[in-house]
Amino acid sequence: MMASIFYFIRVTVARAYVRVIGAQRELSWIIGDTLMPFLSVAAYVYVYKAMGAPPEYTGFVVLGGIVVAFWMHMLWSMGMQLFWEKEMGNLALYLMAPIPRPALLLGMALGGMIMTSTRAAIIYLASWLVFDVQFNITQPWMAVGVSLATLVALAGLGMAISSLFFLAGRGVMNGMQVMVEPVFFLGGFYFPIRQLGMIVATAAAGFIPVALGLDALRQTMFAGHSYGLYPPLYELITLLVLSVVFLVISIWLLEHLENLGRQQGKLILKNQ
Repeated sequence: MMASIFYFIRVTVARAYVRVIGAQRELSWIIGDTLMPFLSVAAYVYVYKAMGAPPEYTGFVVLGGIVVAFWMHMLWSMGMQLFWEKEMGNLALYLMAPIPRPALLLGMALGGMIMTSTRAAIIYLASWLVFDVQFNITQPWMAVGVSLATLVALAGLGMAISSLFFLAGRGVMNGMQVMVEPVFFLGGFYFPIRQLGMIVATAAAGFIPVALGLDALRQTMFAGHSYGLYPPLYELITLLVLSVVFLVISIWLLEHLENLGRQQGKLILKNQ
C-alpha cells in the first residue's frame, strides 16, 4: 500500500516538474499570460473609479483578475493538455507506461498551478504599484483554507474536462471558447456575484467553484464588505464537497473514456 502511494507521488512530481521547467523555456508566454489579464483588470478599475464606486471594488477587480489566471489555466493548459499530447503522438506513450492515469493529470494540474501562481503574483504586484490596492485580511486561516479548496476544486474540474478531449477533441475546444465570457459573468470575476440575485448566483456557484472561492475571499480580505452570497464557512464546506465530487467524476471519466476509446480505436488517432 505504501509503495503504491509513494509511486503515485513520484509520478505526480515527475509530471509537475516537466510542466514547470517547460514553461520557463518560452518566456513570451509569461508576458502574454500576465499583460493581457492586467489590461482587463485595469479597464474595470478605471470604470469603477469613474463611477465613484467604493474603494473595495478596486480590490474586487484585482482579486478577480488574479483568479482569472487560475481559471484560464484550468480551462486551457489543463483541459487541452491531453488533446495536445494526442495531436503530437505522445498520448500513446502515456497509455503504454505503467503509471496511474490520475497521477499524470494531477501532476499536470500541480505544475500548472505553480506556473500560474507566478503570473498571479506579477498581476497583484503590478496592481499594487499602479492602483495602490491593499488587502486587509481579517480571517487569514479562512482565506488560506478557501484558497486551497478552490484550487483543488479547479484541479478536479480541469481533470474532468481534459478527459473529454480523449474523444471529443476540437468540438469541446470550440464549446469552451464560447463559454469563456459567460463564465466570467456568472462567476462574478469583476463584481460581487450576489448582484446577480440569490437564485442565479447560487445556481452558478454550484457549477463554477471559482464563484464561491472569490466570494469567500472577498469577505475575508475586505473589512466591511456586505455583498457576500453566504458566510465564508458555508462556502468553504461547499468547496470541499465540490472538490470531492469533481475528483471522483474526473477519475471515472478518465477510466470510462479510455476504455471506450480503446474499444472504438479512436483514442490516439488525430482528429481530422
